[in-house]
Amino acid sequence: MPMFQHYQKDGLVGFDGGGDGHVLDLDTAVKDGVLGGGGGGVVGGIAEKLDLKRMIEELDLSEIPSVFICPISLEPMQDPVTLCTGQTYERSNILKWFSLGHLTCPTTMQELWDDSVTPNKTLYHLIYSWFSQKYLLMKKRSEDVQGRASELLETLKKVKGQARVQALKELHQVVAAHATARKTVEEGGVALISALLGPFTSHAVGSEVIGVLVNLTLDSESKANLMQPAKISLMVDLLNEGSIETKINSTRLIEMLMEEKDFRSEIVSSHSLLVGLMRLVKDKRHPNGNLPGLTLLRTICLHKQVRNLFVSIGAIPQLVELLPALNPDCLESALFILDTLSSLPEGRLALRDCLNTIPNMVRLLMRVSESCTQYALAILWSVCKLAPEECSSIAVEAGLAAKLLLVIQSGCNPVLKQRSAELLKLCSLNYTDTTFISKCKLTKTIQ
Repeated sequence: MPMFQHYQKDGLVGFDGGGDGHVLDLDTAVKDGVLGGGGGGVVGGIAEKLDLKRMIEELDLSEIPSVFICPISLEPMQDPVTLCTGQTYERSNILKWFSLGHLTCPTTMQELWDDSVTPNKTLYHLIYSWFSQKYLLMKKRSEDVQGRASELLETLKKVKGQARVQALKELHQVVAAHATARKTVEEGGVALISALLGPFTSHAVGSEVIGVLVNLTLDSESKANLMQPAKISLMVDLLNEGSIETKINSTRLIEMLMEEKDFRSEIVSSHSLLVGLMRLVKDKRHPNGNLPGLTLLRTICLHKQVRNLFVSIGAIPQLVELLPALNPDCLESALFILDTLSSLPEGRLALRDCLNTIPNMVRLLMRVSESCTQYALAILWSVCKLAPEECSSIAVEAGLAAKLLLVIQSGCNPVLKQRSAELLKLCSLNYTDTTFISKCKLTKTIQ
């Protein structure tokens, strides 16, 4: 359970801090709205006995009346008991407090003249009734949502054109907001929804279909169906031409398909797909597309057959230029891609020819995470090995020597320290010992 915000409600005079011995009439509390209802029966009016623990767990509410919260655990009480001081606690929590040798009230720190605990039945009924009303309302809404999802699936079997778009738009909104609607569609509507994707599907329909599918948990059969060339082609088209939401949804759906063990790399061996993803990653107006785009590019990059295509579309210089503006999560994916592409001769050449490769990599050492430092070091090693005299001089002037000394002296992985030592040795070949030592000042780097 999360930490709860206390919810203050006028009229709970009899329960300041959890109970002061005053009895609050249950029916009056319900009538006056203390329980969040608007009249209606309390415990006796509930046909089926509900489990309080289950209701608390399933509702997972953020705002709960403060008198329902145990002062010790800050969670709703299921078995409230009151001490001689008038303070009320969850039974298991206060008994644990006593078992630790405490003979005081945890809230007031008063010494207890009586360590017995008295069940607070009135408060229990208040708690039970409040959660019951919320729970039954949630269940009713859930049933309504399930019914509406089923109705929309039936509608989609009959309508076309704008009516189909409207039905899909509403279904998209429903499954995005309600787990019960998602379950309904997963159990009987995935095949119907997937069948709407094809070579003649309009972008309006395709956008909403993808918006629905990306919110579902798809089984292997459903994913296999979506891997048909015509369906993938439409996803790629929408990635290039849709709204930012559609682009992100298309990206995430393709990512979901790639998790399937039978996924074939030729499905993503698409110039148009990679170009669309790079556009998404570079879109400064919509930075929320950066991470999904880079995550999918990282996954695609694992397929060796596609790496040359990455280099051919100019991905390396574009990613290098993006590095300073990326957040830490995006940085790790971008560096992973560049490190992977540096395994290709063409990739190393592209990295060497990009003016900002070395300065950007040096800047990232010991700045973000150990993983980022590892990737940046590997990229620097690949570039400096390719052209030792030219690149190592640029690297040292950019402050690499000092950064490498920091890595060596840090608590980093021994493999990183070894790679740093090797790179430091490579960089020192162009200098006399005295000159090189002067390049290794740490003060500027630390600042």
